[in-house]
Amino acid sequence: MPHLIHVLPAFLLACLVLAAIPGPATALFLQRSVRDGRAAGLAAVAGNEIGVFCWTLAGGAGLSALLIANHVLSVAVHILGAVVLIWLGVQAWRGSRRDDAFGTALTAALPGGRTPAAAFRASLISIAANPKAAVFGLTILPQFLPSQGPVLPTVLALALIQLVIDTAWCVGIVLAADRAGNWLRRTGIRQRVERALAAILIGLGIGLAAEAR
Repeated sequence: MPHLIHVLPAFLLACLVLAAIPGPATALFLQRSVRDGRAAGLAAVAGNEIGVFCWTLAGGAGLSALLIANHVLSVAVHILGAVVLIWLGVQAWRGSRRDDAFGTALTAALPGGRTPAAAFRASLISIAANPKAAVFGLTILPQFLPSQGPVLPTVLALALIQLVIDTAWCVGIVLAADRAGNWLRRTGIRQRVERALAAILIGLGIGLAAEAR
């Protein structure tokens, strides 16, 4: 416990910085919130945070080291992550062509693929195929672990702290997007925002594929 108190300020700062850096998850939260409403955005956050927590625990247990040591496995994970991101971006772009109004979508049953459950699944798949989330367990987390004594309790504590910080940040993003809903739900604006977010997802997927070398 004294060790945890000692490293906590620096770890909190690291978590805040990492949460604030835009990435695939941020684009996915915004896209789901803008298109399908706050419930879908929050469901996407839930899927992402479950994945982040699992990756952090796995990283602490050495899975991240395995990904870096095994080049073939690392390339495979990069390619899988790229495919998932590009697929989500293409789906978002195709969805932007529809003329359904956001007001109707929020008050009526959403079509398949646009429910909170669908947003949860998409987010969970996205974070599961994100090698950068795994690398957190090797490049950052070990810096805050004790050099002696049991490590697992500290890994669990730090993983929970990261979960709380990241969740709070992501929920704030979704709520901010929801508050701008009336403006974003205008058809022309909605299509431009959705296509911009779709392009970001595709761009991130291409960038991830480029790293698989």
